[in-house]
Amino acid sequence: MWALLFHRIAHWLYQKGLRFLPRFISAIGQFLTVIDIHPAAQIGRRVFIDHGMGVVIGETAVIGNDVLIYQQVTLGGVSTDKGKRHPTIEDGVVIGTGAKILGNITIGTNSKVGANSVVVKNVPPESTAVGIPARVLKRGYDKNPLSHDKIPDVNKEIFEYLLKRIAVLEAAIETGDNNHIKEKDHELEELYDNFIHSMD
Repeated sequence: MWALLFHRIAHWLYQKGLRFLPRFISAIGQFLTVIDIHPAAQIGRRVFIDHGMGVVIGETAVIGNDVLIYQQVTLGGVSTDKGKRHPTIEDGVVIGTGAKILGNITIGTNSKVGANSVVVKNVPPESTAVGIPARVLKRGYDKNPLSHDKIPDVNKEIFEYLLKRIAVLEAAIETGDNNHIKEKDHELEELYDNFIHSMD
């Protein structure tokens, strides 16, 4: 609350053309709250920064309404060029702990970004993005915005696939049953295809 209050004042002054005073107010807010928000950043209504330690929001970042941001999130740039170089976060987005969203990209409405993910590409609306670099793993709106614990485990899914495939091959070697291996292999191929398409 305090970080956003300092930002609202600094942003209003920044829009009036002042530069030193907004940066000074921003620095005071950063010192007191350990949340660094550039005075030029645009932040919507009902944005909630939960346990905000270490949050950094860059100069050209745009944050919509009803966004939830957890600790150590960075909305950063990838260049020093003039113009838009920080992310746009649309309404209803949840950004997990430690996530880094970098560059002039857009995180679509009602999307979720998993903890410690590094996002460098656009995320479509109503999607879930996880990993380094982040991949979109799930599309579809979850009515509970706090359910960021229900994020797919990419490593677990691919390892389960590999273990099942090894089991099929071992069974084929032991029994020599080619019909069985073809049937199981077909099932695994469908699982693998669904897994790959979920990340497109």
